[in-house]
Amino acid sequence: MNQRLIVALDVPSIESAKALVQELGDSVQFYKLGLELAMSGSYFELLTWLRKQDKHIFADLKFYDIPATVGAAVGQLANLDISFLTVHGDQSILKAAAEHKGPRLQILAVTVLTSLDQDALRQMGINFDVSTLVLSRAKQALMSGCDGVISSGLEIPILRSTLGKQIIIVTPGIRPSNQGSADDQKRVVTVRQAFENGCDHIVVGRPIRDAASPRAAAETIQEEIADTLQKIT
Repeated sequence: MNQRLIVALDVPSIESAKALVQELGDSVQFYKLGLELAMSGSYFELLTWLRKQDKHIFADLKFYDIPATVGAAVGQLANLDISFLTVHGDQSILKAAAEHKGPRLQILAVTVLTSLDQDALRQMGINFDVSTLVLSRAKQALMSGCDGVISSGLEIPILRSTLGKQIIIVTPGIRPSNQGSADDQKRVVTVRQAFENGCDHIVVGRPIRDAASPRAAAETIQEEIADTLQKIT
């Protein structure tokens, strides 16, 4: 049950990442390692340390390159004990990632970043509405052999009604119901909304990392997840 919450280790150094993990203790079992830590020079050292702590790892590296390069990079990570890896791109890129993932690694295709809204998409020359674009990319991911997608909680209902339970949905952009979004996240939902809509996992960063007591914040979220799942099952 407590693997439903993935905490984003969006911190600048291995020391600060370890300190946060140790403070959270057994309240969190799943961690996301993204680009900030990848640039620290200690990414794989931290990955190894987390596995020794029996933690699960989501490598949020958003691979995007020609299919051969993405496939080779995924093949390298498939040798490590990682649960999730994010990939961007068209069907050929996603297919290359899926073909090299090995037996344990699960590939998550990025649909539309939660920092983007309809106006941002228009500025990029994309004239589809957000939900249509998310659904199109999710279908493409499934056809390419990916295991799941990264999606805002707002688009989960259309994904579930169209694709059912055959795809893993991981939802970032989670904000406490009493907080709202005062940062770069545009398409946000609460913990309860995400699971009521049908997500499998949520990714939470700032609301835990920046809390007066990160462990208390994580425990509150875990309790809310458990309560919501109990009510909807």
